[in-house]
Amino acid sequence: MAEYQYTARTPEGKLVKDRMRAKSTDALADDLKNKGLILTQAKEMRPGGGTNFFQSMMNSMSGVPIVDKIFFTQNLSIMVKTGFSLSQALKTLSAQTSNKKFKGIIDDIRSDVESGAALSNSLQRFPKVFPEIFVNMISAGEASGKLDEILITLTNQMKKDHQIVSKVRAALTYPSIVIFAMIVIGVVMMVTVVPQLLSVFDESTTELPVTTKILVAFSDLLKNYLLYVVGFVAVLAVAFLRFRKTKSGKKLIHATILKLPLISPVVKKVNLARFTRTLSSLLKTDIPIVQTMQIISKVLGNVHYSNAVLIASEQVKKGVSIVKTLENESKLFPPIVTQMISVGEESGTLDSITEEIADFYEEDVDQTLNTLSSVIEPILMLFIGGAVAFLALSVLQPMYGLVEAI
Repeated sequence: MAEYQYTARTPEGKLVKDRMRAKSTDALADDLKNKGLILTQAKEMRPGGGTNFFQSMMNSMSGVPIVDKIFFTQNLSIMVKTGFSLSQALKTLSAQTSNKKFKGIIDDIRSDVESGAALSNSLQRFPKVFPEIFVNMISAGEASGKLDEILITLTNQMKKDHQIVSKVRAALTYPSIVIFAMIVIGVVMMVTVVPQLLSVFDESTTELPVTTKILVAFSDLLKNYLLYVVGFVAVLAVAFLRFRKTKSGKKLIHATILKLPLISPVVKKVNLARFTRTLSSLLKTDIPIVQTMQIISKVLGNVHYSNAVLIASEQVKKGVSIVKTLENESKLFPPIVTQMISVGEESGTLDSITEEIADFYEEDVDQTLNTLSSVIEPILMLFIGGAVAFLALSVLQPMYGLVEAI
């Protein structure tokens, strides 16, 4: 039997912390249940009395992938629809989940539900796993008695979002690997190969070309101060990452991204697809339109799209239509989007129309990414060819000068 440090909740809602020996966490939960307590958290103790540090670190570092959350909502919807109680459904899902962190979260949710808490209230305890849109839609499903339908909608929402993100990552993986490999190979050549080639010109009195002088200076810099260069690059990277997290940094970087030739169209289409898909999903619930817009503003990846939707929510609160506020941001929301939203508002079919817009942009993103891959490849080849040509010119040109001097 192992010893556990646990946290449990009394019927009155008071938290109790103590230690107890049990065969497993399930056995511990049963023992506590017999005492009138609901287990909320348990940690296995090492023989010396302390917690397993490695396991604690792994639990804190491991996240909950969206694939696991899709599995959770999809199977929960099926079990709720077929008549399973929430408690039994959550217990089954916990047993089928391989992610230890997510398994613990599901067990905590099950304990809350068994003690009489609403599912949405329990999910609210884990904002990093279940965002506001998730909690609000579950709450709307509980209030309307259509929890199974809402869970299906959530599953479709996450699947579509996951597909878009996966396609974007796949499109950027190849050029990222090529650029990284080119930088590494270039540094190795500058430190080892190029100095040997250029040593031929050390005793030469012939004036070296500008390209060769640049190559010599860059090679000497890397050869003599490589650690300093690596440290400087690392400091710049850390500074950039910190700047990116600030409000002004996000605005500047996201505004720059929206102006880049190849990347801008993809970013805009991804945000438009996410905006319309989320709007369609939330409109199918009983969540008020103002709250819907506020939730959407937290879902969008680009801060300028997020701010535009947040401003729209304030205008909608004053009685202004959605399309009127979005028309003021014509650079972010093209006429085709605003016109179709206008038709949806007038006809009362905004949920179905925004779903059609989302389908359109998701297909467009797919086609754009396929085209982007074919465009990036020749650009990378030209860039690599230019670097090789510069290196060859810098080495061969002074060699011809030496031959002529002889």
